Amino acid sequence: MVRQSRRCSRSGCAQPAAATLTYVYAESTAVVGPLATYSEPHSYDLCEFHAERPTVPPDLPAPPPEPPPIHLFTRPRPSPRRPRGSRARHYQ
Repeated sequence: MVRQSRRCSRSGCAQPAAATLTYVYAESTAVVGPLATYSEPHSYDLCEFHAERPTVPPDLPAPPPEPPPIHLFTRPRPSPRRPRGSRARHYQ
């Protein structure tokens, strides 16, 4: 039995596959990960060169910008001042 090694899915590339590109359609996301154990119909095997340099098709919209960071600390407020001459009196 002759075992064939998997090749990169990019056209014109004959390098051995080193990673697998899959799509998460629900999140509109492409994921490049380790080479899958089995070849799947909706995944693409990529060589090391193409796995490190994925490109987005030009007709795809750009992802939305990241929201600005939330600052967790604010400037401290000055403590309330008591009027001069006022002291707390303790009654027994």
